[in-house]
Amino acid sequence: MALVPDAISRLLKGGFEVAVESGAGAAASFPDEAHTEAGAQLSDAVWAAEAVVKVRKPSVEEVQRLGDGQVLIGFLEPLTDTAGIERLAERGVHAFAMESIPRITRAQPMDALSSQATVSGYKAVLVAAERLPRFFPMLMTAAGTVAPAKVLVLGAGVAGLQAIATAHRLGAVVAGFDVRPVVKEQVESLGATFLDLGIIGEETAGGYARELTEEEERRQQEALAERIPDYDVVITTALIPGRPAPKLIPAQAVARMRPGSVIVDLAAEAGGNSEVTEPGEIVDRHGVTVIGLTNLPSSMPFHASQLYARNVSALLQHLAPEGKLALDWDNEITAGTCVTREKVAA
Repeated sequence: MALVPDAISRLLKGGFEVAVESGAGAAASFPDEAHTEAGAQLSDAVWAAEAVVKVRKPSVEEVQRLGDGQVLIGFLEPLTDTAGIERLAERGVHAFAMESIPRITRAQPMDALSSQATVSGYKAVLVAAERLPRFFPMLMTAAGTVAPAKVLVLGAGVAGLQAIATAHRLGAVVAGFDVRPVVKEQVESLGATFLDLGIIGEETAGGYARELTEEEERRQQEALAERIPDYDVVITTALIPGRPAPKLIPAQAVARMRPGSVIVDLAAEAGGNSEVTEPGEIVDRHGVTVIGLTNLPSSMPFHASQLYARNVSALLQHLAPEGKLALDWDNEITAGTCVTREKVAA
């Protein structure tokens, strides 16, 4: 859900008028009554609004309902869905892609990639714990002591750090790996150990790790192949928008893991960090459960919607101060997030 009641209330106080499609929030536990109590109107004509906000990109039919000069906000996949972006451009839509929000301090309240990565990292651990045929924490029982599960998180971005924190809270012994040495302190501050494989990559301006060379990637795979069988759960989070996911886990490493082990691949939407991941599927490989679900935030729709709505409302207030649309193309956030613009007459 792109706007929830508390975000709607803030927008109304900021001079906006808000219309919500009937039933739009029901699956995320936001009934129509909650929206009307917040001050929104229920309408079947939301596509005629000056600004339309969504979670995912519009369908071909939905694009036809948009017109010249309308604002559209959502996850629009500008780097991978060129046909969809061209359709929006043909309609003259001011389209703002949430995944294109600049990684700058002023834009942090609008950073939907980070907010949804928080949800993904948290849920990845819960999914792993459910599938793992072992306890996460160490237990002292009358029948003896149960050793804690060992969890390895690959990638220490927002999703990875959240996964580390959640696995640690559940009592697992956690290690984190990232090619960026700058994140070592963050990993250790969450109660995990930092897995040092001797492979170092710098951080890009957007906060991502730079792509490794072929030689560095080969060395990384070999090093991980030696260490991964030591862990009961491996959660991978290495993902750069618009690019294929780097292959961190070779098939032979999976084959060497203990039966019952679990891999949760949060990069499945881009092909996966594991060579054996099947995007959108949960599969068994050599007795190891490999989870390649592609939209984990949708499995926690209430809080995923709440966080996303805060991002969307912050962007709306930026684009339309006091509820009046004022697109400043010299502004870094406005220009950087926009992927198509209104047609200009010759």
